[in-house]
Amino acid sequence: MKTIYLNPENLRHWQKEAQPNIMALGFFDGLHMGHQEVINQAKQLGMEKSLPVSVMSFFPHPKTVLSNGQKQMNYLMPLSDKENVLQTLGVDIFYIVEFDRAFSSLSPKDFVAKYLVNLGVVHAVAGFDYAYGFKGEGNMDRLKADSGGQLNVTKVSKVECRGEKISSSCIRKRLLNGNIEELPDFLGRPYEIRCEYDGTSLKLKPYYTLPAPGKYAVTLIGKSKSQEINVIVTDDKEIIAFDHLSNVNPLNGARLLTIRWHQRIGDETNYSFYENDQYYSLLNQSN
Repeated sequence: MKTIYLNPENLRHWQKEAQPNIMALGFFDGLHMGHQEVINQAKQLGMEKSLPVSVMSFFPHPKTVLSNGQKQMNYLMPLSDKENVLQTLGVDIFYIVEFDRAFSSLSPKDFVAKYLVNLGVVHAVAGFDYAYGFKGEGNMDRLKADSGGQLNVTKVSKVECRGEKISSSCIRKRLLNGNIEELPDFLGRPYEIRCEYDGTSLKLKPYYTLPAPGKYAVTLIGKSKSQEINVIVTDDKEIIAFDHLSNVNPLNGARLLTIRWHQRIGDETNYSFYENDQYYSLLNQSN
């Protein structure tokens, strides 16, 4: 898979390089089951038409830009994780558009011309509520007209779980409420965060969201080893392990570790595990 970062300075270059393709559109935070349905329909069209499949996303989140940084997003995954998942889904090209004030001011027709038609898109696929252009004035019902009839369009119907539309927002809500055991039904997999071990503690990598304070069953995954442990997420966004630190952290010397969240097993946020009068803090999000 090829990843291309698009901005006003290089857009013309990539327009010249573009070949006919099928494009899936969305922000795709978390790449949940609804997102996967959009991408799978694009892949099916790609196979039928013998064309490559591209995905277009945006960064940073529009809410952060349009609020002048006043609204900070609880991202579900960083761009690197999006790349990894999209590659496993069989995507050929991943476009990441730099979202800024100038981009947000594009009219719906200008967006479609510059970022779809001129990038070789012949068929666009997106969810039924996808919006584009200035103030989100563009929608799936007018996308074909905004392209001057040059695009075919597939509007993907709502994907539901537990009687609710699957969305990044509903997943964030469950995380922030601590309902992590429900997330595999929405994501298609358990929620994971990545962190870096510096020899003393684990530092959370950017663009992940910790679940609500409480006690959880998790798997700590290293380079070639994993370990089932229980942890507490404190009110200060610190993660405390119930296992001896020397047995948990190194995991065969791995520096990049993954925490896979399985189940909330208690509401308590106070911890009483001691070893030589020391608490074993695995991770402090504020560092």
